[in-house]
Amino acid sequence: MINVVVKTPEQIALMRESGRLLAEVFTMLDSFVVAGVTTMEINDRVDHYIVNTLNARPASKGQYDYPYVLNASINEVICHGMPQAHRALKVGDIINLDITLEKNGYIADSSKMYMVGEVSPQARKLVKETYNALWKGIAQVKPGARLGDIAHAVQQHAESHGYSVVREYCGHGIGQAMHEDPQVLHVGRAGTGMVLKEGMTFTIEPMINQGTHRTKTKKDGWTVVTRDKKLSAQWEHTVAVTSDGVEVLTLRPDEVSR
Repeated sequence: MINVVVKTPEQIALMRESGRLLAEVFTMLDSFVVAGVTTMEINDRVDHYIVNTLNARPASKGQYDYPYVLNASINEVICHGMPQAHRALKVGDIINLDITLEKNGYIADSSKMYMVGEVSPQARKLVKETYNALWKGIAQVKPGARLGDIAHAVQQHAESHGYSVVREYCGHGIGQAMHEDPQVLHVGRAGTGMVLKEGMTFTIEPMINQGTHRTKTKKDGWTVVTRDKKLSAQWEHTVAVTSDGVEVLTLRPDEVSR
């Protein structure tokens, strides 16, 4: 039984504040994510910033027994990469940082790709077109649209550039709980799936691979990598369905022109 929690304007306002604070975390990281820094140093910096500067809670820490505040997924890692004290970023790496934040009982969820120094043209293109695929999906969100419209837009854009879309992981409803209904797939047919209504809040978070969409989970039980070891990229925003379209609740200052 699917149970979608439609939010009131007051609840959306609380989620908007959580999203604004989460956007601040990424702005802080823009100058910190450089060659030589370890993924554990990034984790600890984010933990301290959310708790002490923003007076909020890192929502991922402790959920499902996960010990860290973020996922740090480098190069062929699709998602759920665990921070490591011995993994320093190198020039040429691409890394997805997936971070959640809870304030006043409501959670925001977002992720951003960082390119470390000079990266290959192929890596740069993958990062760019994954970002464009995210926004193609966001552009479909409005009352009366269907979840399949989002999935189709993402899939069509990714595959038109020769990439594949990961099937096993998807977006999700979000609010007082990290994962609510509905599931938001990134592969599908337009005109199918649940009808969107004002007040629904969910994430769109496509994971796009250079090669096959097939995945493999490493022995740590968390880290998911591409089966062919080719690069993967992901971007994520939390969105709300408005009366006439969509509001991106985790929009960052560098994105206001979108």
